[in-house]
Amino acid sequence: MRTTLAAVLVVAVALLVGAAALVLTVRSSLRDAAESTAEQRVADLVARIEANDPPRPAVGDADEDEPEEVVWQVVGPDGRVVAAEPSLRGTIPDTDDDVVELPGGEHPYVVASDDAEDGSVVSAAVSLEDVEETTTALAAPLLLGAPLLLLVVGATTWLVVSRALRPVERIRTEVELISGSSLERRVPEPPARDEVGRLARTMNLMLARLQGARDRQEEFVADASHELRSPLASIRQAAEVARVHPDALPEGELAETVLEEALRMQALVDQLLALARAGDGRGRSPWTDVDLDDLVLADARRVARAGLVVETRGVGPGRVHGDTVALAQVVRNLLDNAARHARSRLALSLRTVAGGVELVVEDDGSGIAPADRARVFERFVRLDDARARDAGGSGLGLAIVREVVTAHGGSVVVEESARGGARFVVRLPS
Repeated sequence: MRTTLAAVLVVAVALLVGAAALVLTVRSSLRDAAESTAEQRVADLVARIEANDPPRPAVGDADEDEPEEVVWQVVGPDGRVVAAEPSLRGTIPDTDDDVVELPGGEHPYVVASDDAEDGSVVSAAVSLEDVEETTTALAAPLLLGAPLLLLVVGATTWLVVSRALRPVERIRTEVELISGSSLERRVPEPPARDEVGRLARTMNLMLARLQGARDRQEEFVADASHELRSPLASIRQAAEVARVHPDALPEGELAETVLEEALRMQALVDQLLALARAGDGRGRSPWTDVDLDDLVLADARRVARAGLVVETRGVGPGRVHGDTVALAQVVRNLLDNAARHARSRLALSLRTVAGGVELVVEDDGSGIAPADRARVFERFVRLDDARARDAGGSGLGLAIVREVVTAHGGSVVVEESARGGARFVVRLPS
């Protein structure tokens, strides 16, 4: 409605200004032509007088109705009319005005006058009847056509804008029906590649992201519940056995079982919290300059044990800007994962590359199949050879690594190591 009213108003003003300018221009042009005609007639009469061929005086052919369109008169030096157009009644008024009213005339006349050499005054008057009739004839269609044109403009604008906004209304109707449980719905995408079409496609991409986030959240909650159920079931089973058969369990085994499963749950909950913080950005420590080599060397000493050699000769200086706690967890998870799958040897390297640093963690274990190298970074994913409860982790360590590295603007990939196992490569901007 606002667009239609604005369009009609703008066109109405333009039509009004244009019509007024056209009428005034035509009227001025016709009046100038009448003045030129009067001046030309005066010049002809003056030339005849000066050539001793004065116009003859008026005779009895006067028009009984009204003067001719062009009338003239010659006034002698004594002030008397010595000659005049037969249809002229009375005299042409001697006035400073360019437009006069003549006796018997229905329309005004434009007047021009000049002096002859003998002292007589020659005057000519041209009727403005054609000017008024032409102006009236021009104004009539303008007054009739302008409203019709405004009606066409208004109707066209209404139809065009309504058609342009119809997809928006369909989008609004569909969005109104979308809720948290129906994120699989999509808004209709118009075929036109205009702003509305781009809006619809952007909204569908947003809905797809929301649906993916919801699905991941539901999967995360289901997996977390499943992982927490196992230690709780173990604790409950041990407690029920101890209550029904007090002598069935050796002394201290119940406490040891409860402690072991509680530690397992604590580790799982800590990793869940770390993953949540890494995913949504809340609870992060302030970013500072972090010496990554210090974190790597400290964790290398932590994982070293009998039967496992940790090589650190390739660890050089490397500084990045980020969350110290989160980056420490990245190093810890990578080393724990490698130590869990290594047979006898780990190799660590840290070096500065263009625009950042590169951390490489290798082991001589069984490696990761190419088909599983992207999947290992998903939450709660544990490959078949790592599903043993004692040897396998929670399936969250590498997911945390990817979330933290991505939050720091870096990347992490897994490759095949020359040692036969897995080779994790982390690149972080400096």
